[in-house]
Amino acid sequence: MTHFRPKNTQKLSILSILSLFVLIAGISLISACSKNETSTACTITAQYVNDSSATQRAQMIAFCNNNGISYTVHPSGILYQIITPGDTAKPNLCTSLTMTYAGKLMTGIQFDAGTITYPLKDLIVGWQIAVPLIGKGGKIKMVLPSSLAYGSNSNGSIPANSPLFFEMSID
Repeated sequence: MTHFRPKNTQKLSILSILSLFVLIAGISLISACSKNETSTACTITAQYVNDSSATQRAQMIAFCNNNGISYTVHPSGILYQIITPGDTAKPNLCTSLTMTYAGKLMTGIQFDAGTITYPLKDLIVGWQIAVPLIGKGGKIKMVLPSSLAYGSNSNGSIPANSPLFFEMSID
């Protein structure tokens, strides 16, 4: 018995192979672009302006002085003290971290404490800036101007325009 194969089937097979090749090339290109976008999205590229008022700055400095915090001033306006630097590998915005923290108002009243696990990009901007200063196992104290915390919005027991203190460690 002779097997008969029409010419159209051969053209269809070549066309199918060519289409498959184009599809794979397209997926590879999209995948490569996505990797570049992710790495860029995981890095803080914006410059944050230190826009804390003189009154807020005075409150933040007084809090540090009254609580024995030897602070460094970050260009963003955050006052921080690294207690333990932790690993040399530092987190980026896409890193999911488990952190133990306590937060206080400038009056010393604690408004929150606990252990959380989140990608850094989902947390307040002040944490996005200060947390990468330490690695896993590191501990930091930081005082954030309100513009890098909740700004002009209140949040639970945190009044609007409140600078905030956090002590945290990356577990």
